[in-house]
Amino acid sequence: MLLWELFRSFFFIGAVSFGGGYAMIPVIEAEVSKYEWMTIQQFTDIIAIAGMAPGPIAANSAILVGYSTAGITGAIVAALGILLPSVIIVLLVATFFSKLNHYPIVTSIFYGLRPIVTGLIVYAALKFALSNNLITLNISWHIGSLFVIFGLSLLALFKLNWHPIYVIMLSGLVGVALYS
Repeated sequence: MLLWELFRSFFFIGAVSFGGGYAMIPVIEAEVSKYEWMTIQQFTDIIAIAGMAPGPIAANSAILVGYSTAGITGAIVAALGILLPSVIIVLLVATFFSKLNHYPIVTSIFYGLRPIVTGLIVYAALKFALSNNLITLNISWHIGSLFVIFGLSLLALFKLNWHPIYVIMLSGLVGVALYS
């Protein structure tokens, strides 16, 4: 029953979530909470690991949730669940998109999906920040330093055009220096 719930939940997530992995995080969180597979803090930790690991964050998250819930079999079932809809959809889109993309309704649909995808990504970021007590009225040195790292990371990415891997590595080193 647990394996079926994992597969069904992640298949549903993979089938209805648009906008990439970060936009899927709130949907994954809703399923994790619904079935009480883990606490919000555990889920937040998994998202952090999934975001740092190579590969798509949605698949990584599914694998980690599946593993934490039902071991290796759970990881495989959750991965199949989240990836199978994408494979099916990509095959269908590849088959029909070249025939349909010139219709204004298709263009309008994709244009209309852009704001919700952005909204889901912002929502995921805010939920992540709230669950880690990064958004609070009680500003401590620790919280302030996290905002400084965040701000400097954005500066390095947007203004200095640093490669994200360098920003990740440098942020990790700063974390070791400040918090060890």
